Amino acid sequence: MNIVSAEFVVSNSRADRCPQDGRPEYAFIGRSNVGKSSLINMLTARRGLAMTSSTPGKTMLINHFCINGEWYLVDLPGYGYARRSKEEVAKLGRLISHYVLRPTGPTCLFVLIDSRLSPQPVDLDFIHQLGAEGVPFAIVFTKADKAKVGELNRNVSAFLTALRAEWETLPPHFVTSSKTRQGREELLDYIDSINRSLKP
Repeated sequence: MNIVSAEFVVSNSRADRCPQDGRPEYAFIGRSNVGKSSLINMLTARRGLAMTSSTPGKTMLINHFCINGEWYLVDLPGYGYARRSKEEVAKLGRLISHYVLRPTGPTCLFVLIDSRLSPQPVDLDFIHQLGAEGVPFAIVFTKADKAKVGELNRNVSAFLTALRAEWETLPPHFVTSSKTRQGREELLDYIDSINRSLKP
């Protein structure tokens, strides 16, 4: 897929105010500081499209970007950031749930996982919840350039093994690096294949 345009559309603090014009939506979510904004900028080849920060937990709204005038890329708040208050955590949890579980929810939810880490309970719990709710999703392992090859392979394999304990069929997964652009074509081709399948 060739991205010729990527435009910010709207930020929302409520899921029911998000665009509902029938365009496919591909939402990106993950633990705070997983490299979500960097990945979005890499995928769209727009350096400043999504705001990046060294401070975790900056994304507090649902941000919609229109790609090629045909589909939405959606930047969701991160989960699992310990320094937020209980009230903030609960509020963001409701915001994410309302968006993900709404009748016109995402065409596919990409769950970002830090490839430098062994399987984290917060990520596994979130994915199991998606499965229980029937939310279509794929897994994106990030920061592949920051892990040694052996470490990367072990962590990815360990995560998939942990999922197999409860899943007969694993969801699609991708290994990416915002720095080297690894996985970019694979991810965009996957989105393109879904878009083509949705056309009459």
